[in-house]
Amino acid sequence: MRREALAALLLSSRRRLVPPARLPRAKAEAEGGCGVIGLAASVPVAGKHLLQALAQMRNRGNGKGGGIAAVGLDPGSFGVSRETLANDYLLAVALLDESSWDELYRDFIGKTFAVDATFSFTPQGAHRLGLEIPPPLVRGAFVRVLPEVRAAFVAEHSLTGADASAVDDEIVYQTTYRINTSFYASTGEKRAFVLSHGKDLLVLKMVGYGDDVVRVYGLEEFPAHVWIGHHRYPTKGRVWHPGGAHPFIGMHEALVHNGDFANYASIVSYLAQRSIYPLFLTDTEVAVLVFDLLYRVYGYPLEYVIEALAPTTERDFTMLPPEKRQTYRALQTVHMHGSPDGPWFFLIAGSDPQTRACRLLGITDTSMLRPQVFALQVGEQAVGFAASEKQGIDAALESLAAEDDRFWPVADQYWNARGGSHTDGGAFIFTVERNGSGRLRCTDKFGRVIAPHPNQKPPRVVGGWLKGSLAPQPPASTRLPLDLPTGELVSELLQKLAGFSYAQLEGLLARLVQAQSDEDRHRALAVLTALLDRRVPTGTMKRSGVVALTQQALATLVAGIARHPSPGFFWAGWEKPAVEPSHPQQVLVLEARGFPPEGPRSLARALVAHCQRGWQRVIVTGCAGHRFIGCGLGAHGLTPRVDVYGSPGDYLASGIDGACIVVHASAQDQLAQIMKSGKLVVYGDVGQTFGYAAKGGEAFILGNAAGRPMINAVGKPRVVINGTCLDYLAESFMAGDPHQGGGFVILNGVFYDQEGRLREMDTPYPGGNLFSLASGGAIFVRDPHGVLEDQQLNGGAFAPLTAEDWQLILPYLEENQRLFGIAVADLLTVDGRKRPPEQVYRKIVPAGHKALLPEEAWVRPAS
Repeated sequence: MRREALAALLLSSRRRLVPPARLPRAKAEAEGGCGVIGLAASVPVAGKHLLQALAQMRNRGNGKGGGIAAVGLDPGSFGVSRETLANDYLLAVALLDESSWDELYRDFIGKTFAVDATFSFTPQGAHRLGLEIPPPLVRGAFVRVLPEVRAAFVAEHSLTGADASAVDDEIVYQTTYRINTSFYASTGEKRAFVLSHGKDLLVLKMVGYGDDVVRVYGLEEFPAHVWIGHHRYPTKGRVWHPGGAHPFIGMHEALVHNGDFANYASIVSYLAQRSIYPLFLTDTEVAVLVFDLLYRVYGYPLEYVIEALAPTTERDFTMLPPEKRQTYRALQTVHMHGSPDGPWFFLIAGSDPQTRACRLLGITDTSMLRPQVFALQVGEQAVGFAASEKQGIDAALESLAAEDDRFWPVADQYWNARGGSHTDGGAFIFTVERNGSGRLRCTDKFGRVIAPHPNQKPPRVVGGWLKGSLAPQPPASTRLPLDLPTGELVSELLQKLAGFSYAQLEGLLARLVQAQSDEDRHRALAVLTALLDRRVPTGTMKRSGVVALTQQALATLVAGIARHPSPGFFWAGWEKPAVEPSHPQQVLVLEARGFPPEGPRSLARALVAHCQRGWQRVIVTGCAGHRFIGCGLGAHGLTPRVDVYGSPGDYLASGIDGACIVVHASAQDQLAQIMKSGKLVVYGDVGQTFGYAAKGGEAFILGNAAGRPMINAVGKPRVVINGTCLDYLAESFMAGDPHQGGGFVILNGVFYDQEGRLREMDTPYPGGNLFSLASGGAIFVRDPHGVLEDQQLNGGAFAPLTAEDWQLILPYLEENQRLFGIAVADLLTVDGRKRPPEQVYRKIVPAGHKALLPEEAWVRPAS
């Protein structure tokens, strides 16, 4: 049967479904900034490896709803055969009224399905966790549609010739709808509802946090290839039942999301025209119903489903090949009114019953108003991630690496998606093939493969080093004498690193971190910091392996300082009172582990307390999602230098006024907001809304910025971004005249490849909203090939780069060279030839005309 005919008949069969008494015009609750994480692995991963990641993102929930979905399950977890797990629908039901099971089973399950096995998840420890609403008992069954039920459905709806699996899917879908309308009403009695009904897919959720779900239902050792977890943050409405928590289900998919829709009512109307009715009154539910309609019913390939949900628009649309524009235009014409409008980021976990593959899909909206980050690690086994925050990914990897030496605590690649882009489509898919290969494959919307360097070895070649302390190797394992002057030692190591093996590097670091004198500790710290910061060739070693090994060496060095303080170093940690330094040059090593991520007893508060006692040099180590680091350092004229190691959380350096903060890693969202003065250096990428409303100070970013950096900045902030940003750079920038003390941004558009070589990006700026609605300041962008177009500017205009301009920005490029090793001469070299600055850099200034709205920026009126 042709797909068009099948889709029409399936939708026609739903006309007998009884719609709700009144279609909703509004959601029951609005969503705030929810927290999400998903992982997909080539081997099963236990649920406990989500716990720390979800715990570190609890600020993105408020306990009003948490949930998980697991795909690629182990039949042993349910006591069934592999054939049963592969072929049966896994029907899981949340019983708010436990006595309703017998009635539900009699009236629906028993009449529709053959039951091959039953299971249950009994909540445990809810009182210990302080949960206000008791989690529901979950009962379920592995079921197959009865042949006579299928035959009757086929005859009734003229589905002769339709694929049996498509018919069975629709019967399961409609049975779930009838169960939910009978036992759960959004405005009435709530006795039970279906959690999930797909093959090889389980959903559990409750009123609480996502990590509570793992604990309450005993999922710590429960294995699955794909996981998604969610903290809900509804901002209005009375939420007292688990039905409103994420995930929500389509057929063989479960979806969680961070964000909120502005067109909920119109999507509900779009679905109702196809006899599809939401019952839980949340935008997440309607999102997965649209996904199921497009993917299962209409049979669209994933690329087209993603396009219908997150349409390519503006300049990105014009950059597509002609044949894609034609297809996408047709999709948008038909489905635009069913496309979610507003800030959102979707994570979708699903199974493919035909191939037995498992899938994790992340999609971001075209305005990129919700944070998201993706990551991939490939060694003997592979794991991919998508989450609200990088620090959540790092927490999951650390947990995984601590137990399984096929993984290590650092991903090979981290990146952000640019929603609706012509380059990657703003979506990435991690697919676990379970047809014998067990391979994990990562692709973008267009099917292009994302993979790390194929010829670099994973760090597992050093047996067990991830778990234990560093053990000294024989003298032959190191090629460098450690008595060299520190600067010379660092330089020699970076130059020769490509010739090292992991064992040789481990041996060198093991000798370094045995240091107990101040001089030796300073030398060790300088070497470890250089290995973390500088992008140099690593030969057959993965950079991620070098970083992981260096992080462990740093932890060993810090532990030694804690055990054996020396005159130049003092260790402090959780619940240690703030003390004064014994002399002005003494370094405080503040261990982050143990501190809450935020609140009155947080690491950020402890840092301020120590600095108030006179510390001018602070090293913060072991960060794991700790937020607000550096906030408050401007309140009392505090101007210390703070070096941050690990994986810090949001709002770092926000509001600083004179302090210098150096992050030896990538940073998160909301960095340097309302920064007044001081200096920020980041040896990596930064997240959303970096420098929002900044008033001054200097910032140097080695990598990329995500969406909307430096928006609404005023005064005199001066920033160098060596990579690029997703879009909306310096939107509503109001930073005066750069030559009269005002602010500016330098955008270099370069990156280090996986072999540690500096490369020029295809374009220094991929978005279509550069300098949107700006009224002051300037952007200096490295664009020697003239790739940037007028259509990418909105409120800005190109201007000649003058000698005065070059003298203004040259000191910042020289400081950038000192910090990151990106030589000014290299920036001025194009196609092997050094060029004058005016042929390499372009200046963008506020235009003298009325700016268009940002979404109209790609269209310019005819002159």
